[in-house]
Amino acid sequence: MAKAIGMIEFKTVSSGVTAADTMVKTAAVELLEAQVVCPGKYIALITGELSAVRSAVDAAKTISEEHFIDSFVLGNPHESIFPAIYGTTHVENISALGILETYDAASIIVAADEAAKTAIVDLIELRIAKGMCGKSYLYLTGEVAAVQSSIERAKAAVAGNGMYLDSSVIAHPDAQLCRTIL
Repeated sequence: MAKAIGMIEFKTVSSGVTAADTMVKTAAVELLEAQVVCPGKYIALITGELSAVRSAVDAAKTISEEHFIDSFVLGNPHESIFPAIYGTTHVENISALGILETYDAASIIVAADEAAKTAIVDLIELRIAKGMCGKSYLYLTGEVAAVQSSIERAKAAVAGNGMYLDSSVIAHPDAQLCRTIL
Protein backbone atom coordinates (compact mmCIF):
# COMPACT_ATOMS: atom_id res chain seq x y z
CA MET A 1 0.00 0.00 0.00
CA ALA A 2 1.12 3.54 -0.75
CA LYS A 3 1.75 6.38 1.70
CA ALA A 4 -1.00 8.93 1.92
CA ILE A 5 -1.89 12.16 3.70
CA GLY A 6 -5.22 13.35 4.99
CA MET A 7 -6.58 16.44 6.67
CA ILE A 8 -9.66 17.54 8.56
CA GLU A 9 -10.77 21.11 9.11
CA PHE A 10 -13.35 22.23 11.67
CA LYS A 11 -14.95 25.58 12.57
CA THR A 12 -14.29 25.11 16.28
CA VAL A 13 -11.22 24.14 18.26
CA SER A 14 -13.06 21.68 20.49
CA SER A 15 -14.52 19.77 17.55
CA GLY A 16 -11.17 19.79 15.77
CA VAL A 17 -9.19 18.48 18.73
CA THR A 18 -11.77 15.76 19.30
CA ALA A 19 -11.62 14.81 15.60
CA ALA A 20 -7.80 14.72 15.66
CA ASP A 21 -7.90 12.42 18.68
CA THR A 22 -10.41 10.20 16.89
CA MET A 23 -8.16 9.95 13.83
CA VAL A 24 -5.12 8.69 15.73
CA LYS A 25 -7.25 6.26 17.74
CA THR A 26 -9.08 4.91 14.67
CA ALA A 27 -6.14 3.71 12.58
CA ALA A 28 -2.36 3.45 12.50
CA VAL A 29 -1.65 7.00 11.34
CA GLU A 30 0.90 9.61 12.34
CA LEU A 31 -0.26 13.09 13.32
CA LEU A 32 1.97 15.50 11.38
CA GLU A 33 0.32 18.73 12.39
CA ALA A 34 -2.63 19.71 14.57
CA GLN A 35 -3.27 23.34 15.33
CA VAL A 36 -5.55 26.34 15.49
CA VAL A 37 -5.54 28.50 12.35
CA CYS A 38 -7.30 31.76 11.57
CA PRO A 39 -10.06 32.62 12.46
CA GLY A 40 -10.15 30.08 15.26
CA LYS A 41 -10.54 27.02 13.04
CA TYR A 42 -8.71 23.76 13.73
CA ILE A 43 -6.81 21.57 11.27
CA ALA A 44 -5.12 18.21 11.67
CA LEU A 45 -2.86 16.61 9.05
CA ILE A 46 -2.03 12.89 9.17
CA THR A 47 0.01 10.39 7.19
CA GLY A 48 0.05 6.62 6.87
CA GLU A 49 -1.07 3.86 4.57
CA LEU A 50 -3.89 4.93 2.26
CA SER A 51 -6.55 2.69 3.83
CA ALA A 52 -5.62 3.81 7.36
CA VAL A 53 -5.69 7.50 6.42
CA ARG A 54 -9.04 7.10 4.69
CA SER A 55 -10.53 5.30 7.73
CA ALA A 56 -9.19 7.91 10.13
CA VAL A 57 -10.48 10.88 8.11
CA ASP A 58 -13.89 9.23 7.58
CA ALA A 59 -14.22 8.65 11.33
CA ALA A 60 -13.19 12.22 12.17
CA LYS A 61 -15.71 13.75 9.76
CA THR A 62 -18.58 12.32 11.77
CA ILE A 63 -17.48 13.84 15.10
CA SER A 64 -19.25 17.17 14.78
CA GLU A 65 -20.93 17.46 11.40
CA GLU A 66 -22.29 20.93 12.15
CA HIS A 67 -18.74 22.24 12.68
CA PHE A 68 -17.05 20.26 9.90
CA ILE A 69 -15.64 22.41 7.07
CA ASP A 70 -13.62 20.19 4.75
CA SER A 71 -11.26 17.23 4.48
CA PHE A 72 -9.18 15.34 1.98
CA VAL A 73 -7.26 12.11 1.51
CA LEU A 74 -4.42 12.03 -1.02
CA GLY A 75 -2.65 8.85 -2.00
CA ASN A 76 0.92 9.43 -3.16
CA PRO A 77 1.02 13.21 -2.60
CA HIS A 78 3.54 15.11 -4.68
CA GLU A 79 6.90 15.33 -2.91
CA SER A 80 7.03 19.13 -3.16
CA ILE A 81 3.98 19.68 -0.95
CA PHE A 82 5.73 19.43 2.42
CA PRO A 83 8.64 21.76 1.63
CA ALA A 84 6.08 24.31 0.39
CA ILE A 85 4.00 23.96 3.57
CA TYR A 86 6.99 24.28 5.88
CA GLY A 87 8.76 27.06 3.95
CA THR A 88 11.82 25.04 3.02
CA THR A 89 11.45 25.18 -0.76
CA HIS A 90 14.50 26.53 -2.52
CA VAL A 91 13.62 28.43 -5.71
CA GLU A 92 16.14 30.86 -7.18
CA ASN A 93 14.30 32.22 -10.21
CA ILE A 94 10.64 32.90 -10.98
CA SER A 95 9.93 32.59 -14.69
CA ALA A 96 6.16 32.79 -14.38
CA LEU A 97 4.25 33.13 -11.12
CA GLY A 98 1.02 31.26 -10.43
CA ILE A 99 -1.17 32.20 -7.49
CA LEU A 100 -4.31 30.43 -6.33
CA GLU A 101 -6.47 31.23 -3.29
CA THR A 102 -9.09 29.15 -1.51
CA TYR A 103 -11.59 29.86 1.24
CA ASP A 104 -10.28 27.01 3.41
CA ALA A 105 -7.16 25.10 4.40
CA ALA A 106 -7.85 21.60 3.08
CA SER A 107 -8.58 22.70 -0.49
CA ILE A 108 -5.24 24.44 -0.96
CA ILE A 109 -3.30 21.21 -0.39
CA VAL A 110 -5.49 19.36 -2.89
CA ALA A 111 -4.98 22.22 -5.35
CA ALA A 112 -1.20 22.16 -4.82
CA ASP A 113 -1.05 18.40 -5.38
CA GLU A 114 -3.03 18.72 -8.62
CA ALA A 115 -0.90 21.64 -9.81
CA ALA A 116 2.40 19.90 -9.08
CA LYS A 117 1.27 16.73 -10.86
CA THR A 118 -0.04 18.58 -13.93
CA ALA A 119 3.14 20.11 -15.33
CA ILE A 120 6.75 20.81 -14.50
CA VAL A 121 6.37 23.52 -11.88
CA ASP A 122 7.94 24.29 -8.53
CA LEU A 123 5.72 24.94 -5.54
CA ILE A 124 7.13 27.99 -3.76
CA GLU A 125 4.79 28.32 -0.79
CA LEU A 126 1.55 26.98 0.63
CA ARG A 127 0.09 29.37 3.19
CA ILE A 128 -2.52 27.44 5.13
CA ALA A 129 -4.99 29.81 6.81
CA LYS A 130 -2.36 31.46 9.02
CA GLY A 131 -2.92 35.21 9.18
CA MET A 132 -5.41 34.92 6.33
CA CYS A 133 -8.81 34.94 8.10
CA GLY A 134 -9.21 31.30 7.16
CA LYS A 135 -8.21 31.66 3.51
CA SER A 136 -5.20 29.90 2.03
CA TYR A 137 -2.99 30.43 -1.00
CA LEU A 138 -0.24 28.88 -3.04
CA TYR A 139 2.59 30.27 -5.12
CA LEU A 140 4.22 28.23 -7.87
CA THR A 141 6.64 28.90 -10.69
CA GLY A 142 7.76 27.41 -13.99
CA GLU A 143 7.47 28.19 -17.66
CA VAL A 144 4.39 30.26 -18.55
CA ALA A 145 2.46 27.44 -20.26
CA ALA A 146 3.22 25.01 -17.43
CA VAL A 147 2.11 27.49 -14.79
CA GLN A 148 -1.09 28.28 -16.70
CA SER A 149 -2.04 24.62 -17.08
CA SER A 150 -1.18 23.86 -13.45
CA ILE A 151 -3.26 26.75 -12.12
CA GLU A 152 -6.22 25.79 -14.34
CA ARG A 153 -6.05 22.18 -13.15
CA ALA A 154 -5.75 23.26 -9.51
CA LYS A 155 -8.69 25.62 -9.93
CA ALA A 156 -10.83 22.84 -11.40
CA ALA A 157 -9.87 20.52 -8.54
CA VAL A 158 -11.27 22.84 -5.86
CA ALA A 159 -14.00 24.75 -7.70
CA GLY A 160 -16.51 21.92 -7.32
CA ASN A 161 -16.74 22.20 -3.54
CA GLY A 162 -17.14 25.99 -3.63
CA MET A 163 -13.80 26.70 -1.97
CA TYR A 164 -12.06 28.36 -4.95
CA LEU A 165 -11.59 32.11 -4.44
CA ASP A 166 -9.24 33.55 -7.09
CA SER A 167 -6.14 32.87 -9.17
CA SER A 168 -3.76 34.53 -11.59
CA VAL A 169 -0.67 33.85 -13.67
CA ILE A 170 1.98 36.52 -14.12
CA ALA A 171 4.44 35.97 -16.97
CA HIS A 172 7.91 37.21 -16.03
CA PRO A 173 7.05 39.10 -12.82
CA ASP A 174 9.23 42.08 -11.94
CA ALA A 175 12.37 41.34 -9.87
CA GLN A 176 11.12 43.61 -7.06
CA LEU A 177 8.00 41.48 -6.66
CA CYS A 178 10.01 38.23 -6.87
CA ARG A 179 12.22 39.36 -3.98
CA THR A 180 9.15 39.73 -1.76
CA ILE A 181 8.06 36.17 -2.57
CA LEU A 182 11.40 34.41 -2.38
